[in-house]
Amino acid sequence: MKKLIYPILIFLICTTIVPAMAQDSSCLKAEISVSPVLRQSFRNSGRLILHLTKRRDREPRYGSEITIGKTILNWNPDKPLMININDEDVKSVGLDKLLSHAPDRYYCQVVYKQNIDDGQENVPGNLYSKVDSTIPSPNIQINLHLDKLIPPFEIINHKFVKSVVIKSKFLSDFSGRDRFLKAAVLLPSGYYDHPDKVYPICYRAPGLNGRAYYIRDFITDHTFSDWWFTEQAPQIIYVLLDSQGPYGDTYQVDSANNGPCGKALTQELMPEIERLVNYKEESHMRYLVGYSTGGWIALGLQIFYPDLFDSTWSYSPDPVDFEHFGLINIYQDETIFYNRFGYLQPGRRTIYDEPTYSMKDWIIGENLVSSTNNYLISGGQFGAYNAVFGPRGIDGLPSLMFDPVTGKIDHTVAVQWEKYDLKKILEKNWSSLGPKLQGKLWIWTGDMDGLYSNVSTRFLKMFLDKTENPKSDAQINFTPMAGHCQEWNDRNALILISEKVAQMKK
Repeated sequence: MKKLIYPILIFLICTTIVPAMAQDSSCLKAEISVSPVLRQSFRNSGRLILHLTKRRDREPRYGSEITIGKTILNWNPDKPLMININDEDVKSVGLDKLLSHAPDRYYCQVVYKQNIDDGQENVPGNLYSKVDSTIPSPNIQINLHLDKLIPPFEIINHKFVKSVVIKSKFLSDFSGRDRFLKAAVLLPSGYYDHPDKVYPICYRAPGLNGRAYYIRDFITDHTFSDWWFTEQAPQIIYVLLDSQGPYGDTYQVDSANNGPCGKALTQELMPEIERLVNYKEESHMRYLVGYSTGGWIALGLQIFYPDLFDSTWSYSPDPVDFEHFGLINIYQDETIFYNRFGYLQPGRRTIYDEPTYSMKDWIIGENLVSSTNNYLISGGQFGAYNAVFGPRGIDGLPSLMFDPVTGKIDHTVAVQWEKYDLKKILEKNWSSLGPKLQGKLWIWTGDMDGLYSNVSTRFLKMFLDKTENPKSDAQINFTPMAGHCQEWNDRNALILISEKVAQMKK
């Protein structure tokens, strides 16, 4: 039988990067091979990401202190690849921690990102290895085997759950390849007892990169399901949207890079769902709810389609005012890495206002997992922002709003984000939008939001409080000392929606 040769990738981490090894000429190496059974699923170009962590309670691919990334192009399976950490195209984070303390056991795992339709790492179509471990020393040899393929996500099989998957003509035509829309529908407890009844329908936008298969949590969480399947629970059709996109979350809106996602949602997916559950548009009970990224989506869709949706509940939305994009003014500031006082710009904090993560660190992390060596195709928060809000570049990829190394803002790109600046949209179009949004806007934010998103919501409230013709009746609520999404809860949100329905029927 002919002996097969399979792809081998070697990470070479030279000692000049690790001070504790500087007096030794040896290197840390990781040798990575691909299982024969995955050859048919293997693409010859992708992003290889090596994770090392001291934690034992989860796989390294779900979070690691040390991460190394390298883009592989035209991978020839018959020839091993040698990669040196000093090469300009190799990115790493946390490598200085490897031997900075007494030797500890590290758990390691490798992921190969090759799914061109999904910017995320742990998603269907990508390959990964089992977890192995090593104790750092002057000579470390790690051998990892890419022998696992992440399978397609499946919607839980349950009488009160419906799965909807359709091919989108709009998105397929835009991308030149098949693209699909997904959603999962949770039916109310009385649905089958009253087959001719028209129920309110609520579209629930998930947090960043949320997926429709998360509907399993509503069934497996007995605290929720035991309540949902009672007569006391709201009789509402609850639809979980799916935000999969080639660059990360699509935000469910039309964009130059992701394509006509808003058009696909409202003209393809929603009609199919509403036909399936017998919703009648003339009932005027079509609602939106979401938290974090989903909070922005819920508010954004209500503003972009004011006649289509009948109310929105938005919790801790992503920045709704780009003059206060966290603590950054994208239209005026020079860089996202440093504030106007010359200090590192924080990106995250505790509810006690302690910075935990700088914007510079955030972007370094996104640069590492992207096949372009910058946040462009990271699948992370800023990769998604950039793709959704920004223009398309001449190379067919999103145009970077800021430099991935210096953080310097390109204001010719930043100004083009205005069409997604919800506060600016309302300011420019209040005479036409205001009347259509009366009685439809409800927003909650913690005043110590961990991502500083409360700042932009405060400025949105300032604008709405000053509106005339009509005077806005938007309900915008802030809780002191509360953090990001701290008061978000599906049950509480559904109760608020049911109260709206009851008021409408009086």
